[in-house]
Amino acid sequence: MARESGSLLFVFLAILLASALNEASNVGGWQPINPKDPQVVDIANFAVTEHNKEAGSALVFQDVVKGQKQVVAGINYQLVIAAGDGTPAGVRLYYQAIVWEQASQKSRKLLSFQQIRG
Repeated sequence: MARESGSLLFVFLAILLASALNEASNVGGWQPINPKDPQVVDIANFAVTEHNKEAGSALVFQDVVKGQKQVVAGINYQLVIAAGDGTPAGVRLYYQAIVWEQASQKSRKLLSFQQIRG
């Protein structure tokens, strides 16, 4: 029985170590995200709002097309955002935004916001 317990403990520790190593290997690398995740949508809305403040524009957020995240001292989000230009015709434009978020400090910063081809 003691030998069985030791074997189970070894297997458990090996699985735990493999999981920790896998998580550590993701730090610094870009990982895909779900563009429909409410947190991602909130970050995209933040990016459009901040861009509007900085550029004096009136873009209207539509949706997140795709994105990825990078774990650093916080999380960088690189998002492709669809936004309207605020005109009645509702021209759909595409932008790439990078937002840095440090959730523990409740802090966000728009690092870049550039129009791209859709």
